[in-house]
Amino acid sequence: MSQDVVRIDEAPLFELLTVASLFLVALMGTLIAYQAYRGYRRNDALSMLYLAAGLLLLTLCPFLINLTVTTMFSLDQVVTVFFENVSRLLGLVAIMYSLYGQH
Repeated sequence: MSQDVVRIDEAPLFELLTVASLFLVALMGTLIAYQAYRGYRRNDALSMLYLAAGLLLLTLCPFLINLTVTTMFSLDQVVTVFFENVSRLLGLVAIMYSLYGQH
């Protein structure tokens, strides 16, 4: 379990930009999901709740999965990518259901 720790001042610019962009995607997705949730609460429209959940699964959850798995567990990268992709797939299913489902 001896992983090399990369200090922020030693990280290449590309890695810093990658982490920053992932964080911004998660933040913006969460803000949009919050607005969809407010729409659900205001209009009692179940489709907006599915949209909010789908956006969180699509944007925030992969970021949290990556952050959690890479810092707390020493799993292969393919496992992390698998869990991120499952989250994205479930997010797309929830968004599709919000658009085409029977409400």
